[in-house]
Amino acid sequence: MGVLFDYFAAPDNDAAAATIDLVGGPSEASLPTVQLKGVDPFVQLGTLESLLTGVDYDTVIGRSIEPVAMADDGALLVVALTEELATTLSDADEARLREVAEPWSRTEEFGGEADPADLADVLTGLAELARDAKTRGDHLYCWVCV
Repeated sequence: MGVLFDYFAAPDNDAAAATIDLVGGPSEASLPTVQLKGVDPFVQLGTLESLLTGVDYDTVIGRSIEPVAMADDGALLVVALTEELATTLSDADEARLREVAEPWSRTEEFGGEADPADLADVLTGLAELARDAKTRGDHLYCWVCV
């Protein structure tokens, strides 16, 4: 089984951290969740943030993404996504998301295997999650299960 990445919205770090031991992750806590098996919050979302914002990739990945919770020697993690990414996703319209999906699909992290249309759907789901979170004053997180 591959690594699981569940992106979700929570009001704060404590609420996000409370999902660490839930077998079903944040969806088990009834938090708004988007499940993405192959999209990691570090490199792949760093590339996405760079493409969406025009900020250099090295600058983006230089930002600290600290775990808000960790268990099982790092096999389970909850990390907060950057506010820059959350804001950019919530502000992007569908045309912009489809435009960014094309170069994102060609990045080496996807191994040339990603379909831009599938990634556009992924981005649409993440953008909806970001918009809903912004409306509620929530923050975006990723629950990682290795």
